[in-house]
Amino acid sequence: MTAPDADGGEALLQACADLGADYIFSSAGSEWAPVWEALARRDEAGEAAPRYLDLAHETVAVGMATGYAAVTGRVQVVLLHAGAGLLQGANAVHGALLTGVPVVVCSGESTGYGDAAGRNPGSQWYRNLSIVGGPQGLAAPFTKWASAAADPGVLYDTVKRAGELAAQPPAGPVYVNTPVEILLGPWQRPPAAHPAPPPPRTVAADEDVEAAARLLAAAQRPVLAVESAGNDPGAFAALVELADLLAIAVVEPQSAVCTSFPRTHPLHQGGDLAALAADADLVVLLGCRAPWYPPGAKPGTAKVLVIDEVPHRPSMAYQVLTADHYVGGDAAATLRAIIARLRGLGQPADAGAVAARRQRLAAAHAAADAARQDAEQRAAGSPQAPVDPVAVAAALRHLLDADAAVVDETITHSRTIARHLMADAPGRYRYVQGGLGQGLGVALGTKLAMKGAGEAGGGMTVLTVGDGSWLYNPVLPGLMASAEHGLPLLVVIFNNGSYASMKNNHLRSYPDGAAARSGRFRGVDLSAQPDAGAVASAAGAAGITVRAAGQLMPALDKAITTVRGGQTAVVNVLLTR
Repeated sequence: MTAPDADGGEALLQACADLGADYIFSSAGSEWAPVWEALARRDEAGEAAPRYLDLAHETVAVGMATGYAAVTGRVQVVLLHAGAGLLQGANAVHGALLTGVPVVVCSGESTGYGDAAGRNPGSQWYRNLSIVGGPQGLAAPFTKWASAAADPGVLYDTVKRAGELAAQPPAGPVYVNTPVEILLGPWQRPPAAHPAPPPPRTVAADEDVEAAARLLAAAQRPVLAVESAGNDPGAFAALVELADLLAIAVVEPQSAVCTSFPRTHPLHQGGDLAALAADADLVVLLGCRAPWYPPGAKPGTAKVLVIDEVPHRPSMAYQVLTADHYVGGDAAATLRAIIARLRGLGQPADAGAVAARRQRLAAAHAAADAARQDAEQRAAGSPQAPVDPVAVAAALRHLLDADAAVVDETITHSRTIARHLMADAPGRYRYVQGGLGQGLGVALGTKLAMKGAGEAGGGMTVLTVGDGSWLYNPVLPGLMASAEHGLPLLVVIFNNGSYASMKNNHLRSYPDGAAARSGRFRGVDLSAQPDAGAVASAAGAAGITVRAAGQLMPALDKAITTVRGGQTAVVNVLLTR
């Protein structure tokens, strides 16, 4: 029932509730008084509403929504301030787009600037906050859809429709400009207002499933690359079943968003697709937007089978899949349909060829695993030796519980972490998408979702982050949110004292250039960075610095105990490289 004094704030709040949003993540702005008043009215009346989180930085707010939506799959809502807050959070909104999560982002403007009839919006909108063409023009390039609510009477359905658009494939962030005059205007709940249904699931056509099954059954050297299927535990399980059925080599390339296949499985063949694709007669791209680089340089002559709800991503300016066949549909349902059709073929493939392929791939996996173990032994070093990044990743694998989730925002060390963490379950590992500086927010959102799903605070959430990436993050607002909302994290900084990726890219273009000859590289040196452990301690977290190999395991063990006790721990590990 609509309150007699309801306005656009109540309309927006009702839309959030009807979308099933658990949270409103907000970096406060002066346009949101109507929403705050609507929340206060509901509190006073004892009525339910999405939980509202006040957060001190836009990147933290959007990052938390991204991390939460990535775990739960449910639409969440973010409130930012005008065009200024939208620009501040733009990097994280773009990250949500690349991650493929359903998020509704709102911010406001003024349409009357104090001269129009109605309540006074405040002089700040006239003096400082106006954007020619409206903030929706700013949001359009990094959202699925961006528009404005032009009247209080359309605000509810505009926001609700935006959320439904966000959830439909390909999932991604949307933006609604909610002018302050619209939020302040009177609103009556529409008679047809009701909760939004779940988003539709796409189903592959029978003839496409048939074609895929026959291609797979006939292949002698199939390889499958996967980036994001692990976002759905059902797709993770179905992929394992399909790979086991036909002994298919599975690769998680550098572009992988999350764990989609167990690293411990003998059919897992690492992260290098090019070598396997060059020898394959069939390459399967399962939810794989960027399988090789350069994009047009597909290795070998294999046929390419693409299984994806939306193979060509509208968010990508350029994309080359070199597809020969498409199967469009929800990953889990499509994989199960292909498996059923393969079993229905009677003798789906040459049993002898499948057995030989299984043996060959298992041997290759065992050799790679032996090399991994050898690298870990070499990285251990003496107690006084500097710390090798391989040792850090291996230590996390040994110390973390099975239900811990690792959110990774490293660059130079990302492949090392993926290889030595050996993630073997959905949700175990996620890589932050887009520009650097979002990882702390994404990890906090991941922890919030795990806390809601589990008992005793849920599983531990770990942020692995380079020192350069950590400097991009809004550290103080993030640590403030961690303490205020009871979201303890384990943060492990892979600190090599430099932007090593900048140096690597310089050398790629100028291997024998003047910088290489002199050893003087711009944009690389981070030796003046503040002590990350001291900064964390000043913000109420536990700060620990590791300088030698012998300190690593005790420091991580202490940090894990601290996090289990409810306090965030930041472990700053000074590395050899």
